[in-house]
Amino acid sequence: MATPKTIGSGEIHAAIERLAAAISARHAGAKNLLLLGIANGGVALAKRLAHRLSPLTSGPNAVCGVLDISFHRDDIGRHPIPKEFAPTHIPADVDGAMVILVDDVLFSGRTVKAALDELFDHGRPTKVELAVLVDRGGRLLPVAADYTGLTVKAGPDEKVVVTLDPKNPKQDAVSVLPKSPSKLAPARLRVGQGRNRKSKL
Repeated sequence: MATPKTIGSGEIHAAIERLAAAISARHAGAKNLLLLGIANGGVALAKRLAHRLSPLTSGPNAVCGVLDISFHRDDIGRHPIPKEFAPTHIPADVDGAMVILVDDVLFSGRTVKAALDELFDHGRPTKVELAVLVDRGGRLLPVAADYTGLTVKAGPDEKVVVTLDPKNPKQDAVSVLPKSPSKLAPARLRVGQGRNRKSKL
């Protein structure tokens, strides 16, 4: 069994600062920047990025919202929707907006695909980018982040757990842990399941 690995709060905070600086540099003077955290893992990160972008960007502050991807997941038949999922909340018009999707971990790419489906149900943005705290590799879809805080190597028998504590940031951590035996079945990309819908991209 692999030895658990942990990244501490100092390295995480530095990574978040790098993400904010990179977004600010690319969107200097932006008038319409919409950060949408993918529920649930991306919500806390989106809030922190929006807070850090406020003093970095000229023009209006970045607006922060939430995307609930529950009904767009391709594994919804095998995994019930968690009751604690944050509902979609988009505080600005999606049409014509510059949108940055935010998530804690980028893995297979299926979460991002589901987030795009949910986003385009609400409008048509000018452009969509992706910011993640951790890229762990293992992609099953052609998805790449525009902004990456940390790159972590994790095998198929491991999971990456991100903790962003809003009350005590010193407790923030990224941990690479072994999966439980019941969750070691290989991931499969399932095609043609769910609603029959055409891509709007």
